[in-house]
Amino acid sequence: MQNVLIEKPYHFVPPMRAGWPQKWYLKLGLHLPTIRRQGIMEHECRHLDRLRQSIDAGHGILITPNHPRTADAMAMCFLARETPCNFYAMASWHLFNQGWLSKFVIRMMGAFSVNREGLDRQAIDEAIKILQTGERPLILFPEGTTSRTNDHLMSLMEGPAFIARTAAKRRAKQDGGKVVVHPVSIRYLFDGDIQAACDKVLTDIEKKLTWRPEPNMPLTDRIIRVGNALLALKEMQYAAPVDSQTSLRGRQDNFVDHLLNPLEEEWLGGVQDGGVAQRIKSLRMKIFPDMSRNELPEDECKRRWRQLEDTYLAQQIDCYPENYVGKFPSVDRLLETVEKFEEDLTDTARKHGNLKVVLNVDEAIEVSPRREKGTTADPLMVAIRDRLETGIAETQSMCQMYQP
Repeated sequence: MQNVLIEKPYHFVPPMRAGWPQKWYLKLGLHLPTIRRQGIMEHECRHLDRLRQSIDAGHGILITPNHPRTADAMAMCFLARETPCNFYAMASWHLFNQGWLSKFVIRMMGAFSVNREGLDRQAIDEAIKILQTGERPLILFPEGTTSRTNDHLMSLMEGPAFIARTAAKRRAKQDGGKVVVHPVSIRYLFDGDIQAACDKVLTDIEKKLTWRPEPNMPLTDRIIRVGNALLALKEMQYAAPVDSQTSLRGRQDNFVDHLLNPLEEEWLGGVQDGGVAQRIKSLRMKIFPDMSRNELPEDECKRRWRQLEDTYLAQQIDCYPENYVGKFPSVDRLLETVEKFEEDLTDTARKHGNLKVVLNVDEAIEVSPRREKGTTADPLMVAIRDRLETGIAETQSMCQMYQP
């Protein structure tokens, strides 16, 4: 499990208010070495005029990108530099615990912390205030975590709508101004040797499985075969029930429920509805706070860490969409899937380089201060999801298809 949970008391980390450090950091290109280490060699920003219009109008601006890679936050630097405009961003607290230099740079780039394992009123209030004043655009990733799939959105959190609507209500009373949302669809395109990139990773995994590597097998077949094996091994480890008539997606859903249902019975009083990300968030909000305060005996702390590892595994399993490689075998989907195999096995994935990122800014969505009554899903989040899916689909034609 990656180190995304920090076993110490949470404290809010505010952003750096001064704008000139971020401005010169970007102007001098000091962000580029970090971005290059993520494998991003080219970029393209589309429809920046839409964002500029909202900035010129003085609106409170919420930017809601999809979150396919851990490099997304750094990729948004291209948007900030070319608009040009300083941004604020809400970021997970664990990112502020990776050394003083990393913390300084993150704060300089306008990020402030949020405790994803609790109700962080300071972070929410900070976000609302930013939108209410219209000081700078604010970046919030509505999926809440990295999906690791460019063509598939996870379920969206309700938090961005609450923040935007509260800010819109306060701003309307304050000066009659507006709060708007700009969805930004992010697309990564791989322009390297897909066969060579995937073969190295798949060969390592096949050797771990004690299989003979099959470099001459078509990549799509090889990836599907390895994926089935990895899922089967985890099902055996956790004694998850398997029906031979069930589809692969059905097996994934059943396995996720096998992991989460007992935890929900213990911590939440019963099995929960909703997306997997929200179910996991609800569990972690119950399991983790006492651990971060060092209030538990060692045996209980170890038991809870095992439970948290189970939630992490459930999240990993859910991130593999149905027929993702077989339905649309682009080189980007193949690379994503192989990278996920490696990351799920080792917590790290090697960088293959040769990535181009495309940032597509959508039209502004004006935020109503009031939510419509009688609707199950929040209309604002529905609109954000629709715009993101449309933007992702529009750039799909740029993808290079795999040719065996």
